[in-house]
Amino acid sequence: MSYQLIEFSVESGVAMIAFNRPERRNAMSDDMRSEFVSALETVARERAIKALVLTGRGNAFCAGGDISGMKQRLAAPQGEVAFNGWSRQQGVHRVQSLLLGLPKPTIAAVNGAAAGLGADTALACDFVMGTERSKFTWSYIKRGLIPDGGGLYFLPRRTGLSKAKELIFTGRVVEADEALSLGIVDRKISSLELLPAAQSWAAELAQASPTALALSKKILNETFEHSADEIFSLGSQAQAICYTSTEHREAVMAFLAQSSAKE
Repeated sequence: MSYQLIEFSVESGVAMIAFNRPERRNAMSDDMRSEFVSALETVARERAIKALVLTGRGNAFCAGGDISGMKQRLAAPQGEVAFNGWSRQQGVHRVQSLLLGLPKPTIAAVNGAAAGLGADTALACDFVMGTERSKFTWSYIKRGLIPDGGGLYFLPRRTGLSKAKELIFTGRVVEADEALSLGIVDRKISSLELLPAAQSWAAELAQASPTALALSKKILNETFEHSADEIFSLGSQAQAICYTSTEHREAVMAFLAQSSAKE
């Protein structure tokens, strides 16, 4: 697939997806979402890709949903509004689920404003990096809406329930320092160093066993929904798979050889 509204590249096993509608502050249109889905599916499928960095071009990470979609929704015949909205939601949920469930480490390099769906998309990644220019807002409430890109799920897991309610009920802007203190951002660095630092972190994460990492991520994403016994059971199944992996065998053989050499 050719890309116009995103940039997609791979270097040394690390993929980078950059939203590329700077004139629209990288607002998510249907066409951009389709390109995003295609790129995510490639990242998930290609074994040579070990990690993903997600960012935006220009001054914003992603300003949320595109206004043209809002206009179309309001212009639809009354009897079609609900089904049209449901259909659009399936596209939103597909891309967010792909990003959340990607069996590889993901880093959102938030270079500017992340609003509404943009803020949700950042939190769908495993880690969030920000700069002095990063701003977050779950501004749905100001449009009479609720977070539909996973914010109701992601935000309380980072900030706690009470703070998530406050941010969603008010839609206020969270500046970079507060985002760091609340756990919305994992690392804050200068804007000039953002992408190199994100790529370096992704390359570090990419050194891990792909099998162990993918299985760990799958279970960790579900850990708050299961009991301890259920997590132990899922862990046992995952470990059995790890026992058969090439990475485990090579690591153990290397360890045993090193131990023998010391004797």
